Amino acid sequence: MSEDPYAVLGVKPEATQEEIRKAYRGLAKKLHPDLNPGDRQAEEKFKQISAAYDIVGDAEKRARFDRGEIDAAGNERPRERYYRDFHGAGEEPHVYSSSGGFADFMDSEDILKEMFGRGGGEGRIRLRGQDALYRLPVEFLEALNGGDKQVLRLRGKGGPGLGGGPPGDALVEIEVEPHKFFTRKGDDIHLELPISLPEAVLGAKLDVPTPSGPVRMTVPKGANTGTVLRLKGKGAPRGDKSHGDEYVTLKIVLPQQLDSEIEEFARRWQAGQSQNPRRHLEA
Repeated sequence: MSEDPYAVLGVKPEATQEEIRKAYRGLAKKLHPDLNPGDRQAEEKFKQISAAYDIVGDAEKRARFDRGEIDAAGNERPRERYYRDFHGAGEEPHVYSSSGGFADFMDSEDILKEMFGRGGGEGRIRLRGQDALYRLPVEFLEALNGGDKQVLRLRGKGGPGLGGGPPGDALVEIEVEPHKFFTRKGDDIHLELPISLPEAVLGAKLDVPTPSGPVRMTVPKGANTGTVLRLKGKGAPRGDKSHGDEYVTLKIVLPQQLDSEIEEFARRWQAGQSQNPRRHLEA
């Protein structure tokens, strides 16, 4: 940081340590990343005021900065020799030798007190880096054995810390993509199975898809749209090594183009003509 730390904190070079402390606390409360999530400008300004306070908030560093021994970033400057460098040992203390500081920097009600180091590092902010969230899409069948949604934490793989603080974590949220014909409800798998009119009327033995591969299933005679058949143990795996079930809902599908034979049969089918499938909807 090359900018004057006094200017960054908005104080005059002759300000007292208490005035510097108050100025920093006010800016820190306003610009802290936790209070401005996603605001890069506020985050950058917070880093600047933290670096500035690291220099002038420490009485010893402030004195060295005022004497020109270190720059605004805390780096050593080439030493120049002045008369005061040869000031006698028995004289009064130099005006910059005061060690008065900021032991009372934080009070018990300050919202930032948990963010400051203890002991010799008082006044230096040490913040843990922000967590980074990633999303990993996974195909339905690939994720079935691991559940429909998990969050993995990769410790130390998130954003960098501030002031020597540890890095944040990377949170990988696994999002299961929808399947083209399977749906999951708890540990059970549901499937809508189209069947033809002859299969519904006469019954049939059909190969039905399951997450672990096709299985043979019997469609009973006279099956109707909405009939639900269960394939036991063909659902999702459980923690006790058992499995849920697969529920197959039948759906009668007519040919896209009806031929004359089917039309003629429907006209001559007296039982079908007299049937009222909507009776339950009548008031």
